Amino acid sequence: MIERMNKYSFILLSRQKEEFLRSLQDLGVVDITRAEKPADEHSAALLDEIDRIKKEISDISKGCDGHLSELRSELAQQLKDLDDVRVWGNWDRERLSDLGLPLHFYKVESRRFDPQWPSEYAIQKVSENAGRLWFVIVGSNDGFPLRELPAPQMSLSEAEEAVRARENEIASYSKVLSERSSEIPALQKSLANKREELSVYLAGITGESAAADALVIFEGFAPADEAASLESSLDSLPAVWIREAAAVEDRPPVKFRNGKFASMFEVLTDMYGRPAYDGFDPTPFISIFFTLFFAFCMGDAGYGLVIILLGFLLRKMLGKQTSTLVVTLGVATFVIGFLFHSFFSMDISKWGFIQAAGLDRIMVPSDSQFEVPGMGAYDWNMVLALVCGVVHISLAQFTKACVETRNKGFLGSLGTWGWTLLIVGGVSVGAFALLGVFDKAVTKIAIIVIGIVSALCIFLLRDIRKSPLINVGNGLWETYNTATGLLSDVLSYLRLYALGLAGGLLGGAFNNLALMVRGDGGAGWIGFVLLVVVGHVLNIAMSALSAFVHPLRLNFLEFFKNAGYEGTGRKYSPLAKESTNN
Repeated sequence: MIERMNKYSFILLSRQKEEFLRSLQDLGVVDITRAEKPADEHSAALLDEIDRIKKEISDISKGCDGHLSELRSELAQQLKDLDDVRVWGNWDRERLSDLGLPLHFYKVESRRFDPQWPSEYAIQKVSENAGRLWFVIVGSNDGFPLRELPAPQMSLSEAEEAVRARENEIASYSKVLSERSSEIPALQKSLANKREELSVYLAGITGESAAADALVIFEGFAPADEAASLESSLDSLPAVWIREAAAVEDRPPVKFRNGKFASMFEVLTDMYGRPAYDGFDPTPFISIFFTLFFAFCMGDAGYGLVIILLGFLLRKMLGKQTSTLVVTLGVATFVIGFLFHSFFSMDISKWGFIQAAGLDRIMVPSDSQFEVPGMGAYDWNMVLALVCGVVHISLAQFTKACVETRNKGFLGSLGTWGWTLLIVGGVSVGAFALLGVFDKAVTKIAIIVIGIVSALCIFLLRDIRKSPLINVGNGLWETYNTATGLLSDVLSYLRLYALGLAGGLLGGAFNNLALMVRGDGGAGWIGFVLLVVVGHVLNIAMSALSAFVHPLRLNFLEFFKNAGYEGTGRKYSPLAKESTNN
């Protein structure tokens, strides 16, 4: 699936570009390009006004989050100080200081207070609570055994007054903020207007009025799903930004959004080229058919187990995603190989425990052929290869029709729908007829209806804006190309059958040679093991190479051609630090 993109234009002075690019790199979301335009007095004035409005919005917002939080933090500290001085009550520090009476403050657990202390020192008990006693020594405290506490900086009444003053300040400031916060929508609207005015002005600016300082304009693209989080960060950058939905003409980068299974095959799509922005993502199709075709070409359950083992053993070397892909291909090879009853080129359908478990019933018959009425009998594996081709090409044609309908509308894609009806409808009717679902009369009627409707769409309605003669001429030329190409395209899928057959025969040849070398046993077992191991290793290597190249070809040529796919897009590559850039 292709993600929708937003196009962003960033306008800033050239001296700010390094800071701007570093900030974008930290965000790691925007795929950026660059352009430059000269700055004249009017554009510079608009840029200054935009910066002023942005700063005013920022100041109001930061005020709500900053200064008010600071005041509340100070109030919390004052409330703590109030609890500390509450035990000392009200006392006139200045009057006592004028009388020359030094005060020493102490706190002790009530049970540890010595009754002899009041006879030795001028002690005045101040308060007692929760097993603790606060007291003051007036005058000398020489030799007193407890550690003296710092003198409170204010009395209880002074601390209470400070708290009340801070609470009043918070209430007053909150009211101011509430009034100023109501200004933000108007400021944001003004900011949007100024941005639009600057955008329109820059579209027609010429180089003749250039000043010494130039405006740098960066254009970039980011996924539409990330707009909310991205734009909250963009407001803090030293640039004016303008957003609009990306259009095909902008050639936006292409980012895929696929599930875990399909995403493993994106590397194969990139080998051909990413789709255009208004195209379709072929990765889900590749993920299914490449896996199926690879397994068809290998066609051996034993080889599938070897591939699975290699995927796990080479996990560190290949990386998690690639090794998972290898394991997936191995599992598919094992399944298809089991259905083809081949295990290291041995026919396992004849094995006793396979037959005892009834597993041979789900395998492709090895001793029977698929009979086509009036056309002879054919090997089941060959028929399955052709069926894969017909389904693959039919799906490609249907996909092409859907994409054209999305981009051109239904009336603009009638010609493609005509071919889709003819190919997919014809294949479906033929399949139902072979399976006995349709009798001859129903089959005849269905073919006639499909032929008439398809002909109307292909020859007369392919482009309703053009004359019928031009449509007929174009239809004839397309008919020639399609008729000659479809047959060769379908026959190309016979390579799946041929490669699987060749690998099986070669593996069987190594098995037979090994049995001949073994003879009656003894030293012949060494040659037997060497031939089996070396022979099948070579066969796996050659088969795996063919199983990679040819399924890739069937997807890149046959499927892409019939689906109208062109890999003209470019990959989404956001500006990011190396540790975060994928």
